[in-house]
Amino acid sequence: MKPPPLRNDCFAMPPGVDWTPVDDALDVLRQGMRVVVGHQEVRVPAAGGRVLADHVIARQPNPPFSNAAVDGYGFAFSSATPATPTVRDGVDRDRNSVVTLPVTPGRAAAGAPHGTAVPAGHALRILTGAPLPAGVDTVVLEEDVSSDGARVSFRAGLRPGANTRPAGEDVRAGARLFESGHRLRPQDLALLTACGIGTVPVHDRLRVAVLSTGDEIAEVGTGRVSAGKSGAIYDSNRPMLLDLIRGWRHGPIDLGRVRDDPGRIRDALDRGAEEAEAILVTGGASAGDEDHVSRLLKAEGELQTWRVAIKPGRPLAMALWKRRPVFGLPGNPVAAFVCSLLFARPALRVLAGEDWDQPSGFRVPAGFSKRKKPGRREYLRARLDGEGRAVPFASEGSGRISSLAWSDGLVELGDGARDLREGDPVRYLPYSGFGVS
Repeated sequence: MKPPPLRNDCFAMPPGVDWTPVDDALDVLRQGMRVVVGHQEVRVPAAGGRVLADHVIARQPNPPFSNAAVDGYGFAFSSATPATPTVRDGVDRDRNSVVTLPVTPGRAAAGAPHGTAVPAGHALRILTGAPLPAGVDTVVLEEDVSSDGARVSFRAGLRPGANTRPAGEDVRAGARLFESGHRLRPQDLALLTACGIGTVPVHDRLRVAVLSTGDEIAEVGTGRVSAGKSGAIYDSNRPMLLDLIRGWRHGPIDLGRVRDDPGRIRDALDRGAEEAEAILVTGGASAGDEDHVSRLLKAEGELQTWRVAIKPGRPLAMALWKRRPVFGLPGNPVAAFVCSLLFARPALRVLAGEDWDQPSGFRVPAGFSKRKKPGRREYLRARLDGEGRAVPFASEGSGRISSLAWSDGLVELGDGARDLREGDPVRYLPYSGFGVS
């Protein structure tokens, strides 16, 4: 027997095997995703985190009426006396000019408007948020006046409409507030309410099932791992993925774990297809003797693509099982986490009614040096140091789960070769850009 040359690189491309570039895999995935959830009408206070199923139009302007922006005195700018050019055109040519107006009885306050028109040449005591009564279009600040109760005096120089908020200044009635596919945030609920919106159409929550496969995985507390003789490891993928789904505002469904048995995996996939709109499976996505997931998806489902040129990751199956999208993730927790952020998250967004979303990143100086080989895209677990440089975890080993807890984001290195030196610009993708806090 003549063995091949030693490369000692599990991510090296085998001879004759065509690997799918990351961008190509994402394009295939994006083209195949459609909204799969229904919709319902919900009250705005309960709509936080929900995805709009239709655009929303303002029913009333914001503010709904012209009002005072400060505490002070309101009057009609055009009728203020003395009628000098300084006051009339709002140009402060002579700040020594003084305007004196008689004060009309009463006042206007928020929730207690002044019911009658203010006579021309008169001023009215007015408080912040009060509707401007007829005969008032300008307000002078309380701090800028002198008053004896019957009259009020202030220096010239105000412009017409000073210290007021016109009706519809923020939003006009009939304006389009949000488009379909927008996920509502707390500040969005404030705007909807201010514009008279009581209920909104939203998509139902996307249900995402999570399944772990493997003879070696065990639950914490079973004693299999602590015994040290079974070769078992704790199933760290499921709690991680279920919480990712929860953080993305979808509905997680726990399918548990099953052994490397095609029949059991088939039954679990069938259950996932009945109870959820999408399925995440970890383990069994490669081409080994016990990699039943990829073989099942190919033989009985519709396998779309796998063997993506990515590190960490590589064996990644994207398929359909009974018309439900299935993401066959690597069993390695680091690879499962990275592939979930890059592939599962944008696809789940579309299934839930949102737009496809690329991760947001920015350029920072590299706090490391590295010689990268061509042919695959690499993602290094990293965080920013005190000088804003991206510093990777001490080891690139994909079995180092502690690197996920240590890091705050990923450094993305493109498909080509690169001889990276400290200080060179790199693209940093914070986990917050993937919806992970």
